[in-house]
Amino acid sequence: MAKGASARAAARRQKDKWKAKRWYSIRAPRNPWSYKVIGETIAEDESMVLGRHYEVMQNELDGDFTKMHVKIRFRVTDVIGSDALTEFVGHDVLKDHVRRQIRRERGKIDDTIDLVTEDGFFIRLKPFIVTRHRIRGSQKQESRTIARNEVIKFCARSTWINVQKALLDGSLEEEVRKAVSKIHPVRAIFFRRSQLIQSGVVIDDGPTLDEVIGAEKAQKASAETEEDFFDEAIEVPDELTEAVIDEVSEETAPVIGVEAQTEMAEVRSADEDASLAGISKKLKSEIVSIAKSRGLDPNGTKQEIVDRIHESLTVPELKAMLKEAGKPVSGKKADLVARLSE
Repeated sequence: MAKGASARAAARRQKDKWKAKRWYSIRAPRNPWSYKVIGETIAEDESMVLGRHYEVMQNELDGDFTKMHVKIRFRVTDVIGSDALTEFVGHDVLKDHVRRQIRRERGKIDDTIDLVTEDGFFIRLKPFIVTRHRIRGSQKQESRTIARNEVIKFCARSTWINVQKALLDGSLEEEVRKAVSKIHPVRAIFFRRSQLIQSGVVIDDGPTLDEVIGAEKAQKASAETEEDFFDEAIEVPDELTEAVIDEVSEETAPVIGVEAQTEMAEVRSADEDASLAGISKKLKSEIVSIAKSRGLDPNGTKQEIVDRIHESLTVPELKAMLKEAGKPVSGKKADLVARLSE
C-alpha cells in the first residue's frame, strides 16, 4: 500500500473526537442566583469542564442595564449530570468606563485591599474614587485611609455572599462615598475589580438543584400544553338559541365571570325562546370575547358549536370539567373531547 493510502486509512480509523463531546449547561451559584442558566460549554469529559472560567455582563445576569460595563466572572467547581455548577470569583469594570471617569481638573484615588470576610473567604478589592476637583496629596492619603477602613469594617462583619450583593448593587460604594465625602466631594466611586483568592466556609442557602430543575420542567410542560388563541373578528348571529346559550354558559364557566353567568340565567328564566337579539350588550360582548379568545365559529348546529367549544378549551380545563362530571381524566386531548361529547 502506498504511503498516502496508508495515511488515509489510518485517518479513517481514527476516532472522531467531536462526536464524543457533549454540551453542559453552565449555572450561576445557588445564592443569590438560584442556579440560573447563564451559558453552555462543550467537552469530552466532566473533568475537562472543572476549573473553566465563564464571564457574563451583569445586565445579562440581573437585568440591570445601568451595569452594562460590569463583567462578572464565574468558575466551574462541580458537574452534576449535564449541569456545570459555578462559584463567583470576582468582577471587573471595563477599562473604557474607567478611562471615561478621568478628566482634567479631577482627582483620582485608587487602592488595593486584601481582607478576610466573616466566613473566612480571602478576597481582594480595588476601589476607585474620582473627586470633583484636584486635591492635595495629603487629602488623597486621608481619603484612601478612610475608604480602606470602611471596606475592611464592612467585610469583617459580612459573609462572602453579602459582600457580593453589596458589590453588585452598589450599597458598599454608597457607604464609602458617605465616609470619603467628609474630606472632599466625590464625583464617582466604584470597585473596578474584586477577586476571590481563597475560599472559606460555603453556606448552603436557597433552592436545591433538584428543585430548580423540577420547576424548569414544570414550566416547560405547561408551555407545551398551552393553546394558541386566535384574534379573528367574528359575528354572532341571532339564530344562536337558548339551548346553545345553555351550552356556552356551562362549558365556559371556568372562563367567564360570575356576573355574566348570572345574567344568562336571568335571560333563560325570562324568555324560553331568547336569542342573542334580546340579550343585553354586556352579555353579548361577553360571548363575543369568549368566541374571539377561543377561535369559535358560532355558525352551525348546536352539537357542532358545542364540539368547537370543547376543542377550544385547554387540557387542564377539559380535565377539570371531566372531574366535575365524574368521568376519567386520562388520555390525550382528543380523548378528553370525545369523552365530554358522550
